Amino acid sequence: MPLTKRLSAEFIGTLWLVLGGCGSAVLAAAYPNLGIGFAGVSLAFGLTVLTMAFAIGHISGCHLNPAVTFGLWAGKRFPANEILPYVIAQVLGAISGAGLLYVIASGKAGFSLAGGFASNGFDTHSPGGYSALAGFVAEVVMTFFFLIVILGATHKLAPKGFAPIAIGLCLTLIHLITIPVTNTSVNPARSTGPAIFVGGWAISQLWLFWVAPILGALLAGVVYSWMVGDDEKSEPAAEKEEAAEESA
Repeated sequence: MPLTKRLSAEFIGTLWLVLGGCGSAVLAAAYPNLGIGFAGVSLAFGLTVLTMAFAIGHISGCHLNPAVTFGLWAGKRFPANEILPYVIAQVLGAISGAGLLYVIASGKAGFSLAGGFASNGFDTHSPGGYSALAGFVAEVVMTFFFLIVILGATHKLAPKGFAPIAIGLCLTLIHLITIPVTNTSVNPARSTGPAIFVGGWAISQLWLFWVAPILGALLAGVVYSWMVGDDEKSEPAAEKEEAAEESA
């Protein structure tokens, strides 16, 4: 698949993730009487990934997340020379999704970005008042397990056709755990989109939501690659090694 088409898929997919996930938080989480709450927002984020995984997984791999791209590279599943283009497409998609959400949300009288616009934060900007250290640890650990699930569910020996379900449910679970801590990122692009519009504190705290998720993803890629060992090698490569050993 040409790189331009894969980047377009990443752009559209990440736009959908931010519009659907952050949109549920901004528009529906606390809606009078019928608000979906944290559980609803968690499910919305999971559904955006699940639906897009089925829709564009065969085109771009459906990363939708710079941390996923870095994690797949560390797990020997993605080429280094395509990391930057993928990340740029994801960030642009996230900003576009946040822009569409802003247009919709600002159509209601009394709307204000002071509510946070689903931005990620810590200390006074954490929904539960959690510290930067707590937020950093949560983001590293949750992204680590997110990538473990992604790498495992998409492994050649995993049950076929079920990866999007496992990945979507994993992201839902992560949100159920960490929305009170950081408003849940595990995705630098998702964090960047809303932060661009909020500015100020959201931009100044954005570093944590780039560093922690990417660190967690890199660790997961290395650990998972070590756990599967030779099973991760392609069949042709494994066959060549076996032939070489037999001839020696």
